[in-house]
Formats: sequence, structure tokens, C-alpha cells
Amino acid sequence: MAHSLKLKEFLIFLDTIAPLDTAEKWDNVGLMIGNPAQHITGVLIAIDPTLELVEEAIDLGTNTIITHHPLFFHPLQSIRTDTPLGHLLKKALSNDIAIISCHTNLDVALGGVSDALADALNLKDLVPLTSTDQEPSQGFGRVGFLSPPMDGDAFLKHVTDTLHIPALPIAGKLPVKVSRVAVCGGSGSDFAEKAAQAGAQIYISGEIKHSIARWAEENKFCIIDAGHYATENIIVSKLVNTISSFVSEENSRIPVVASQKQRSPLSYFINKPSGSA
Repeated sequence: MAHSLKLKEFLIFLDTIAPLDTAEKWDNVGLMIGNPAQHITGVLIAIDPTLELVEEAIDLGTNTIITHHPLFFHPLQSIRTDTPLGHLLKKALSNDIAIISCHTNLDVALGGVSDALADALNLKDLVPLTSTDQEPSQGFGRVGFLSPPMDGDAFLKHVTDTLHIPALPIAGKLPVKVSRVAVCGGSGSDFAEKAAQAGAQIYISGEIKHSIARWAEENKFCIIDAGHYATENIIVSKLVNTISSFVSEENSRIPVVASQKQRSPLSYFINKPSGSA
């Protein structure tokens, strides 16, 4: 007989792969809304907690959502259901949908966001860009060796193909040959100097600040801004696999799926020369 998995059992498992106590102090992780005693009918995974995602869960008959970004960062002063957040909360609560966040605890975890990004780009011998005294193998970002090394232009195409994006803003000097690369999923502008100090030839992250781009230019160090969403969304399929394995081990048959509707909030306008097809 299949095991009926409860939300509280699932939360204990999530704490083993992305422990809550490793999140940054300013962060908000764990169960955002929901009843720990409820039975899970399915798990839907995405980056952002949006109304569209809640509606997708309802359509799928799935009552548990995991997102990377938290539903709440700050205490609510009121809940108005005529606002987007209020509407989301009303719909989730009225349909008994639980929403869980795994944010900076998933960023620093082994097998977390930056590991998933590094693995997708074929980086080997990974070490964190920043590590903790308690666990040197965990921390923000990763740096490793590209296997095999690539010419600079070929590596840029490799990045766009892997992350499914049409363009890349680049600061600094692109190496002729790329062999050592640093990455940090999400907003990792502040780790650029650490990437250079770690011997990386290229640093890939999202939301690179103008001042950091200038620093890269002046120091002839290459930085790629591959976007916040694209550098983090790579973790979704990894979570699907990890959670599906846990569900199977628990002798449960609940579906675990990635959102098929969520996309980056940003799109690209590609400026073509006049007269081009």
C-alpha cells in the first residue's frame, strides 16, 4: 500500500537537503503558509511564488508548492485581497495549498543552486566562493575547471545554450581560452572579486552592478550577467529529481513536477539591422 505523505514529514526531508539554520539571518525560509498535518497530493516546483503558479497547482490538483524565493520577506501590515499578494493568499488558503521556500539555505547547500549551475556548465572539482567555518564545503557560489576547456566565443555559446537565453551582457576582457570558471546563481555581484581571487577567468552570475562591471573592465577580468532567473531556474529540475527519489523511497505515489508556465519576468528585444530578414 502506498504511503500517504504528510507535509510535516516532507518538511523534515527538505531540512536534510537545505537545512533551515544555514539560511542568512535576513532571509525567510521554510513553510510560508499551510498546515503541517495535511496530506500531500502533489508537489509543484518553481522559482517565484506567483498567482499564476498557485493557479497551476490548482489545475494540477497539487496542494504543495516549493519556490526558491520566499512568499514573504517582511511582516505584513494588512492583507487586502484586492492586491496581487492578497489575491494569491486568498486563493492558496481557500484551496488548502501549502507554499514552502528554500532560499539562501538552498543557495549554500551541497547540490544547491550554484552546484546545479556549475554542473550544467560542465565545471569539475568544485569549491565554494565563500565558505563557512562550520562547513567549508558549503557556501555561496562555486569555482571549478571547465571540462573540456573551450575557446572564449564557444564558451559564450555554451552558456546561452545551457541557460536557454538569447544574449549575454559581458564586462571585462573575454579570455581566448576558458578553463577555470566561477558561478553564483541569482544576485551574485558582490562575489566578483572573490571569483577573481580564486583564479577564475570568467565569473557568471545575475544582476551585476554597474560599479562591479567597471571594476571588471579596469582589471581585465571577465564577468557575465546571465540573469537572476536563468542562473537559478537550473535548480528546479534538480529538485524534481531529488524530491521524486525521496517520494519513491517513502513508497508514496504523489507527483512531483516543475512548473510548465513560469518564465522569467524579463524578455529580450533583439535589435536587427534595418533591412535584415
